[in-house]
Amino acid sequence: MELFEGMLQKDREEFRRVCNRLMSSCFIMKRSEKTKSDFYFILRHREVFDRYLDVLGYTLEVGESSGVIQLVNRENNNHVQLKLIDSIILLILRILYDEKKRELSLTDVVVNVGEIQEKYMSLKIRERQIDKTVMNNALRLFRRYNLVETLDRDLTQEDARVLIYDSIVMAVRADDIRQTMQLIDRYRRGSGENNEEIKEDSTDQLAPI
Repeated sequence: MELFEGMLQKDREEFRRVCNRLMSSCFIMKRSEKTKSDFYFILRHREVFDRYLDVLGYTLEVGESSGVIQLVNRENNNHVQLKLIDSIILLILRILYDEKKRELSLTDVVVNVGEIQEKYMSLKIRERQIDKTVMNNALRLFRRYNLVETLDRDLTQEDARVLIYDSIVMAVRADDIRQTMQLIDRYRRGSGENNEEIKEDSTDQLAPI
């Protein structure tokens, strides 16, 4: 193909692999050891990626200062259908990220499961904490999309640590935070027959990943 003219065969194979990773995870992180080389590979071959992905209806958003590359569908398709409780956990991670960055000026933002549960309870959505299995599944899902890295194997423990990547800012933008907070407030207040708890299997599309 003319698109790959002048590209070494090994680079073509690497291009295919990195494209598949982009399609499956949406975010490529410079600060993640598992995607760091992919980040620099995309920068080296940015023009080829842009031309190829443009045909498929995608655009790359590259934050060289933040070290985050995001794959965006211009037609607003192929979003992940998150469960509502997962969207709330994602929102909480963004809030905790902002708080830690603002208060401590941290390079690496690390929280533990107990802090996530504490923030959830402070929102007064329900009287009990998030189910441990639900929390575990949500964090592993976000790990797949390079939004977090789990630093401990057993995520059912309150002291289990979670590294929140800078990609959380691109995944949950300012408008998404406001919309999700409005949704949380609606469930918290409730009215008439709609006054019911959030179900772990109810779905939501607030998270643009």
